[in-house]
Amino acid sequence: MTTTADYLAHVARVGPFFTVHTGPAQPSPGFLRLADLHAPGRALDTYTAFVGARLGTRDARVAASTVHLGVAARLWSLALASAALHGRVPDLGRLWLRPDPAGTRWWLPDPRDADGPDPASAAYTTVMTDHLTPLGDAVRRSTGVSPHTLRGNAASALAGALRVLLDAAPTARRALPLTRALLAREPLRDAGRLHVDATGDPVYARRNCCLYYRVPGAATCGDCVLRQ
Repeated sequence: MTTTADYLAHVARVGPFFTVHTGPAQPSPGFLRLADLHAPGRALDTYTAFVGARLGTRDARVAASTVHLGVAARLWSLALASAALHGRVPDLGRLWLRPDPAGTRWWLPDPRDADGPDPASAAYTTVMTDHLTPLGDAVRRSTGVSPHTLRGNAASALAGALRVLLDAAPTARRALPLTRALLAREPLRDAGRLHVDATGDPVYARRNCCLYYRVPGAATCGDCVLRQ
């Protein structure tokens, strides 16, 4: 049987956001558990400050929303591609990350499959329950980012992962119904609208803004409510 590490190596071919280092050895110093970002302590504030400096903004709400959106994008990419291409989902509860000016690095030291009666349920548990919901709560307590914005981030990141996956692997047809099933669950259900355009491409329109347009020199995102 294909191991979790084996199919994650295959998923990594989709692109950088679908890549995670696996194995017992920490690939380089400076990694911290992703769960530490939503646990009591200074990890979230420190990482938010790092991201804010990288973006060139002192607005903690913008940096914190970007942290949440970036984590969501990585988690959904790994879970959705694994489910669509292999019918299995990795347990991301023990994921680690390392801040890096060139892009955050990710490490899963003991890759194994997530539990769940089906891939959509397993993906929801290991992404939303294990990380995005508690991370959103921590971000809201720390910086006051709206829960509507955080809910929109989670849904938008999932839709973005779908677009990138289908562009790189058009045969991953299970990705669209999986995404629809996940977006039908709370708290993602009313965060926006996913439809397929005349060319067959998925298009998502969120009902709020991630605040990224406030970064110096940045514009609104493609699915932003401010563009509609």
